[in-house]
Amino acid sequence: MSKAITTKIDESIKPQKNIIIAGTGRAGKSTLARKIKDELNYFVINNDRLVATFGEAYPQLNIRIGNGEETRKNIAPFLGHFLGMFSSPDGQGLFPYTQGALTGNNFVIEGWSFDFEQILPIIKMYGMEELKDRFILIGLVQNHKTINELVADMRKYDTSDDWTYCFDNDDDLKEIAKDNISFSQYSTNYLPKYGFTIYDTSTEREKVFDQIIDDIKTQH
Repeated sequence: MSKAITTKIDESIKPQKNIIIAGTGRAGKSTLARKIKDELNYFVINNDRLVATFGEAYPQLNIRIGNGEETRKNIAPFLGHFLGMFSSPDGQGLFPYTQGALTGNNFVIEGWSFDFEQILPIIKMYGMEELKDRFILIGLVQNHKTINELVADMRKYDTSDDWTYCFDNDDDLKEIAKDNISFSQYSTNYLPKYGFTIYDTSTEREKVFDQIIDDIKTQH
């Protein structure tokens, strides 16, 4: 009978932490993730695309873009197990029969649809007491932007990758901007409870991003 191949992990080697970027729309989460990819060699996971994939594959789960709180709640079990599995010290998590450790595959996951109240009990199954034990936690907000300024940003910076790209009516974008302002204020209060450092990108975004990159380097 063949034996499963296992890899012994050198516990003296401190693994490089994965990164979670959470926060409001238009605050620069995707842009920052790409910068981290280019400068620090992380693999980027876009949470909006995960949501869109679930929406297509499992419509009965009611996980879809624009579905707010319901989407965050319904996708939380998957995200909890995903984050736990791929950030366990040995790369195996709850599954000791897997062959070898997943090393050198550090990722940054960015998006808005994180329900950490549900995610935290799940990651504890993987030996994490707190997210900050194995993640660098970055919260992006914009608490000093008006509705009209946010609409102008969407018009200027949106690409086909952004779900708001197809909106032609400024009134629709204003409603989205209102939601963003509300969610930004909520994120400012909510995310630090789970260990996130909050960065406001309302002004001088590139300087803020440079500061974040420097802060990430100090946490490795």
